[in-house]
Amino acid sequence: MTCSANEIWMKRCFELARRGAGAVSPNPLVGAVLVHGNRVIAEGWHERWGGPHAEVNCFRAVAPSDEKFVPESVLYCNLEPCSHHGKTPPCAELVAKKGVKKVVIANKDPNPLVSGRGIERIRNAGIQVEAGVLADEGLFLNRYFFTGITEKRPYIILKWAQSSDGFLGRPGERTAVSGQAALRLAHRWRSESDAILVGAVTAATDNPSLDTRFWFGKNPLRVLLDGGGSVPLATRLLSDDRETLVFGPERSGVADCKRFTGTNTHTPVQEILDVLYSENKWILYVEGGAGVLQQFIRSGYWDEIRILESTIILGGGVKAPPLPEGAASLSEFMVGPDQVKIFFRQSVYDQGYSNVSIS
Repeated sequence: MTCSANEIWMKRCFELARRGAGAVSPNPLVGAVLVHGNRVIAEGWHERWGGPHAEVNCFRAVAPSDEKFVPESVLYCNLEPCSHHGKTPPCAELVAKKGVKKVVIANKDPNPLVSGRGIERIRNAGIQVEAGVLADEGLFLNRYFFTGITEKRPYIILKWAQSSDGFLGRPGERTAVSGQAALRLAHRWRSESDAILVGAVTAATDNPSLDTRFWFGKNPLRVLLDGGGSVPLATRLLSDDRETLVFGPERSGVADCKRFTGTNTHTPVQEILDVLYSENKWILYVEGGAGVLQQFIRSGYWDEIRILESTIILGGGVKAPPLPEGAASLSEFMVGPDQVKIFFRQSVYDQGYSNVSIS
């Protein structure tokens, strides 16, 4: 299928925006491209939370010899330029000041502080605005941001690795299921998340670090569900020098960087989400184990499921969770010898996610 010029440059915005994955949350992923005729004269993206937005970086990248072309150029941006003062000044004001010929965007910003005001400010400056170009892909790209704004909770990704016969591992035993390529992909997914959560059984059995050592990028906040206070104090989540948020009773003998909620009861998923959202953790990556995954599925709080399925046959053990009702298949692909399966909630999939892909 032939793409229009608008679609070609918007896809480039998406490519640039993805470079900010893992570094800008809870802000959205945004890329910007400034085009004069058929020539790109500048590009930019939102590189880190609190730093300049994509439009600012784009205009800063214009070469002195190309400044004269800016008023005749089209600015492509996958999200409506902001209209409010936050960590940075409003981008809509900058766009209006630069006086480009036209602005093309994929999505309006759902943030009530913006919500069309950026477009209005730009149009009031006499600049043409076209919205809705590849809107489904733009929504998919920033599904975390849209969920946080509209539902006031983190976007929830459930992830597990299973054998070809449907088992997570052997009871009470750390069981390697995925290959190295799949492991690197899983660590990339971790780096793109704000928080990573496991339960007491997984913490005690696997003694995980929950870091990104097989990928570059930040380590997410570690979250441990330990309502019974049963996880051994020697486990990494309680003894190393990285922060861990524990939903469970406070305990002595742990490192100072551990935080406890003080509850010794089963913590409802809604409470977990409220705490994380209040701390600006808008992307929650749930790695297990089976009981915790089932807890989220039963609660109805899940947005995406990512399964790494190996060729290994275990012949028994801890059964992988069944897919919940309403899980729609988005894509399948191979990573080394392992198969990756991505599912979305059907109601979300129906919005147009079936037209996009994930890797």
